[in-house]
Amino acid sequence: MKLHPLGTSDLRVSAVSFGCMSLGDDHAANARLLHQALDAGINLFDTADLYQKGENEVSVGKAFRGRRAEVVLATKVGNQWRPDGSGWNWNPTKAYILQAVEGSLERLQTDYIDLYQLHGGTIDDPMDETIEAFELLRQQGKIRAYGISSIRPNVIREYVRRSRIASVMLQYSLLDRRPEEAVLELLQEHHIGVLTRGSYAQGLLLGKPATPYLNYAAEEVTRAAQAGQQAAQPPRPAAETAVQFALAHPAVASAVLGIRTAEQLREAVAAGQAPLLTDAELAHLRSAVPANRYEQHR
Repeated sequence: MKLHPLGTSDLRVSAVSFGCMSLGDDHAANARLLHQALDAGINLFDTADLYQKGENEVSVGKAFRGRRAEVVLATKVGNQWRPDGSGWNWNPTKAYILQAVEGSLERLQTDYIDLYQLHGGTIDDPMDETIEAFELLRQQGKIRAYGISSIRPNVIREYVRRSRIASVMLQYSLLDRRPEEAVLELLQEHHIGVLTRGSYAQGLLLGKPATPYLNYAAEEVTRAAQAGQQAAQPPRPAAETAVQFALAHPAVASAVLGIRTAEQLREAVAAGQAPLLTDAELAHLRSAVPANRYEQHR
């Protein structure tokens, strides 16, 4: 599978990456699936300390204990579980990040994280303090690069202005073109890699019965899904069209896909290796429904 540079970092990531949040509770089964993905050309595996209260990181760490040098491990920080386990609080402080990274390193069974991401963010966060934490971790060799996972344009702009983020993870698909308005061009201009999620729009672009999605009515969702079936000549699987739509923007480095089964893995690998969409195919897709825009956090 083709590898793309991730921003200005020295990381190179596969066109399709593995969203580990979809993994189950069986560590042995997870390891088999993760190894199959790595053997098929996927090298970026994205998790978070929030998922399964850290057990997701544990599972990923167990799987890659003997193959660490072959993978790009990405995890996230900022959501702090309450002591009673009833939920979590947002905590982007320097002190918490420096504390939380130690837990992630232990669970992942590694002495460094390739990509450490802030798991959200608001315009009212102590951003300079957050950035200081990431920069210190880079200097210490505990992380190779850092980024944010955010769909908020106002937050993204501030991190572009203030920090040396390598990446932004955001939601992007034919049914969520909000990043096109300003964010994608901004990130491309500053050589910051984009990791997309939600390429399948919760399965609505793969044939799942249409329901309203974001600001689109069910009828518009149906039109978008049908456009995906009609766009490619000769026809291609819907998953390939959906993923290649996300990858078509030059700012995008990798499409992060949730994978739980061997069949989903085969589908994801095929989508990542599929031929690029032509200009005509892209134009047909984009004409299916009007592009939406961010309404909040502008």
